[in-house]
This record gives sequence, structure tokens and C-alpha cells, in this order.
Amino acid sequence: MTAQPALKDSNVTPLVQPAAGAVADVAPELSGMLRVLTCGSVDDGKSTLIGRLLWDATDLFDDQRATLERGRKVDGGNPDFSLLMDGLVAEREQGITIDIAWRYFDTKTRRLVVIDSPGHEQYTRNMASGASHADVAIMLIDARHGIKTQTRRHAAILDLVGLKRVILAVNKMDLVDWSEAKFRQIEHDFRTLMWRFGFREAVAIPVAAVSGDNVAERSKHMPWYKGPSLLEHLEEIPSRGTEPVGAFRMPVQTVLRDTRADFRGLAGTISSGTIRVGDTVLDPVSRRTAKVQRIATMDRDYQEAVQGQAVAIQLDIDLDVSRGSVLAAPEAAPVVARTLEARFVWLSETPFDKKGSYLVRTATDLVPVTNIEIKSLLDLESLAVHPATACKVNDIAIANVALGRATAIDRFVEAQETGSFMLVDAITGATIAGGTVTAASPDIQQQDNVFLLTRAMLTRGLCSDIPNTPEGEAEFRRRSNEVALLLRSAGVAVEVESLPDYVI
Repeated sequence: MTAQPALKDSNVTPLVQPAAGAVADVAPELSGMLRVLTCGSVDDGKSTLIGRLLWDATDLFDDQRATLERGRKVDGGNPDFSLLMDGLVAEREQGITIDIAWRYFDTKTRRLVVIDSPGHEQYTRNMASGASHADVAIMLIDARHGIKTQTRRHAAILDLVGLKRVILAVNKMDLVDWSEAKFRQIEHDFRTLMWRFGFREAVAIPVAAVSGDNVAERSKHMPWYKGPSLLEHLEEIPSRGTEPVGAFRMPVQTVLRDTRADFRGLAGTISSGTIRVGDTVLDPVSRRTAKVQRIATMDRDYQEAVQGQAVAIQLDIDLDVSRGSVLAAPEAAPVVARTLEARFVWLSETPFDKKGSYLVRTATDLVPVTNIEIKSLLDLESLAVHPATACKVNDIAIANVALGRATAIDRFVEAQETGSFMLVDAITGATIAGGTVTAASPDIQQQDNVFLLTRAMLTRGLCSDIPNTPEGEAEFRRRSNEVALLLRSAGVAVEVESLPDYVI
């Protein structure tokens, strides 16, 4: 095991050393918008912390301040700052966060977007949704209670969605008499989580949200802490990188046509890398390549486009691709997978059903699942992995997923957008799990007595009325998926023949 670095008394208390060029090396004028997730267990004080930050560091409207000052008081006669975040009636009645609350505010150097997520185990799915949008997570811990199971679950979800920058806010320090020993013990316990999940940077800050100690201003009650306040640290953290990284990927969302201008454009948002006019792109499923002839947008053409841009790419030859396909760099192509090894968090109140009908939803594709084999679950107490064959709500599972047809997909560590997926209930359409791909294989998971559903069968029967158009092809795929799911529900192991796209 790699030796753990010793903690240092520096500007912040590091649990994991920042990478070179992070935080301290970022000039304030380069700091952009920062998306901040707050997470933790129920009653740890997430909404109060952010409410206090808004109260101390922003220009709230006078009527907002007056309303809070007239309202009920909490410890020390302070206003109930959580009301600035908890907007639902049920939240105010129960004193907990249920839905995700988004708040935007500006500091002296940057704009912060705060994503306040629920702490209750019942609303873990909301926290997972918020984490997927964040640049940094503030994990709150009650100084009286320390690490909880829900804290470990949240850390595992942050790891699952690829969020690697974490701030540990040890809250309610006033209720433990501002004890340095208590803070250091919690900090020590938290380090286990940091190393277990490989967070790139983690710092610890002792705070008291109600009184504002170390929130927007340094605390006078904790002279032993020499680091910055929470706000000072947030103002130094670099925002999500805008430089293109990784190999080129663009999930195709739709095909645009203009017959008068002889234009056929493959439209989508570039998820990684860079593309230029003249570059060669690959359709991984057919293995065919073409050169980029034009990169078009609503208002102008570009010679080059980078990740995050929504564009329409015209090729020099017409590849048979449509929604669900992925354009990629030929030298670093995704796997055309039939079997996935994945990690996911089960979000549905209905437990995993071996005979259930599920779909895998990738960036733009929807693929029927022929089999899911749960291999193990993460024990949130010991952080060890234990063999298992089933899972229920909020479990974090490792599983093999067999697909009914091939789809282009990446490993999550190589390309986050094209390496993540959702499991969808094929009957209700509800999202039941969110996960990431750890390995992908073109090999089919072997099953006995598998029925092959071919295009010829569908064309002669159920799909005989479908026209040979892009819209017709989309309907053809939908019907083939439905038939496969019905057969699977009846206990028939079925695979869908790889369907060629609309023939031009």
C-alpha cells in the first residue's frame, strides 16, 4: 500500500495533497464559475451553511433579510438561515432538504453555483444527480457524531461520478467547545475515505454554520486553525477545465438534412477532444471512416470545434449513422460492446429482479439488456467488497451487463460522458440505477437457448409498414427493442441482430 502523506499545518489542512498547479497556482483573474455540491447526513447543517454564506457574502435583498430577521430564531438568537435554501413547503415543515436547490451568487472574484442536495437516505438519487454537475463537493460532518454510513455512501457516489475534489466541513464545532482534538480525530477518520476512493484533493475546515465561524470569515474561537475560511478556499479552487481532453467523441443526436443545399449533417455535442475540417472520423460499429468536410452551427461555420460545442458535422461520404451512434477518432476508438463490467448505484425502491426488463441508456443510445449478473456489493461500513447476487435501493453494486445488441461505449476513466450510463425500467421508463463502465467487451455473454431476433423477421411482420426514412429507422429500432423486452419478460433469452442504419 502506498504510504500516506503526513498532515501539514498549512493554509488548509490537506488530507490529499493537491496536484501541481491546483488551487494555489490559479490566479484569481482566471477563476471562472464554480459548481459546488453540498452533501452529508440529515441535520448536519447543509442548508444552514449555505444560507449563512449567502447572508454574509452576498447582497441579499432587504426584504429577504427582513423576513429572516422577523422569523424564528435558532441557537444564539441567529435567524434560521436554512430557509434561504429550503424552498419546498415540505422541506420547511420537516426541517430537511428533499429536492436539489440551486443558488447562484457572486463573490469578489467569481460566480458560485451552489447545488444543495438532500442528506436523507431516501433521497440519495437526488444527491447523485447533483453530484454529476459539480466541480467540487462540500461534505458536511456533525462534529458531535463524526463519520456516518451516509457519509461513506456519498463519498462512494462522488467517486462513481468522477468528482475528485472534496472539502470536508466539520460543522457544529461550537457544540464540541471548539475542540481541536475532536476535529483532528474526524479528519483522521475521513482520510480513510479519501484514500479508498482516490480523491485528487481533499481539505478539512472546521466551521460553525449558525454563528458563521470559518464560513465567510475566519473564526476567533479556533485560534489553533490557521487555514482559510470556507469562502476563501472556494474562491481559490479552479473551475472545471475548458481545455479539450481525451480522444474525439461526439454522440450523434440527430441527422439534419437540407436537400436544396445538398447538406446532410450529423448533429450532436462534442463530449471530448477536438475535431477539425479535414480530420478523419470513425463509426465504430460499421468500422467505416470519412473525412470532415464542414463543421456547421446555427450562425457560422468553424474550422475547428472542441468539447462542449454543439455542432453539425458534414462528411465527404455518407456514413449510415443516426441517433445512438458515436463518431470517434480512428486511432482511439471506443469498444463496440456486447458485455459491460460496471459499477452502479441502485436508485429504485424496487429491488433488482433477475427476470426484470431493463434498458441501458448511454449518451444518445437506448439498448435492451439481455442479462444482469450482480457480482458484489460495496460494504459502506468496512468499504470492502463482498460477493452478492442481488441489490436494493442505495446499494452500490459491481455487475456484468449483457446487451441485446452492440453499442459504442468507453471505459469511464477514459471518457466520462461516453463511459457512463443509466439503467431504465423498460416498462415504466423510470431510471432505476446510474453507473459507470469499468470494462467493455465485444464478446457476447454466453447463454443457453438464445433466440436471435433478426431484421428480416421484423421487416416481414411487425415492421412491414415502416418507411425507409430516418424517422422510420428510429421507429424500427424502438419496435425491435419492445419485442426483445416482451420475449425476455416471457422468459425467452433473446438477442437483437445488429441493425444497419437507414439506407440512403
